[in-house]
Amino acid sequence: MSRVGLKEYSRKRRFDVTPEPSPRPRSARPAKATALRFVVQKHRASSLHYDFRLEWDGVLLSWAVPKGPSTDPRVRRLAVAVEDHPLAYSRFEGVISPGEYGGGTVMIWDEGTYVPEQPDVGASLASGEIKFALAGRKLKGNWVLVHTGDEESRQWLLIKRRGDESAKTDPLIQEPRSVVSQRTMAEIALEEGGDVDRAASADPRGALPKRPRSRKRQARVHSA
Repeated sequence: MSRVGLKEYSRKRRFDVTPEPSPRPRSARPAKATALRFVVQKHRASSLHYDFRLEWDGVLLSWAVPKGPSTDPRVRRLAVAVEDHPLAYSRFEGVISPGEYGGGTVMIWDEGTYVPEQPDVGASLASGEIKFALAGRKLKGNWVLVHTGDEESRQWLLIKRRGDESAKTDPLIQEPRSVVSQRTMAEIALEEGGDVDRAASADPRGALPKRPRSRKRQARVHSA
């Protein structure tokens, strides 16, 4: 399974218009490397999906998961491989301008660290199966990404591995707020100048909006 690198990420974006971070030169990980990071970003573009990203080799390996991760091992969720994203993207929350690639509201829905079962994630990626343990604020336990189809296929399955107790609740519904700002999708859109009605359609029923904060107190979360 081949990767789509940062050149494709840059080709699709105009960094003088979009607030998304531009790629920076890769730096080697220190000898005593810190834990590998993961992030799940809820993204209301033309349709709602969740972007699942794993840090590896100086970038974020990325998949678009239309229905979001399921904590039920019996449920297999489609995950479509997309272009690598820069590490700084793990801190991006806000609104991509209408008309730009991926235009819409982005939330940092979950974040944390992960431990791959096989240390060489690149080799696992190439083999079409990546097993890992997540230590996030919402997602925890053992998971696997499995490539499906022929070598050119971008389709994978994201599955919670058996042996872990299924969550008693669905975090997609029960934990709708950002883990960094505690905002709903509608609140992010309201404060960042996005389409509030469109973003609100991605909020589960019962996610009550908070009082809008003063413009003076607003600060984007996309700084690295």
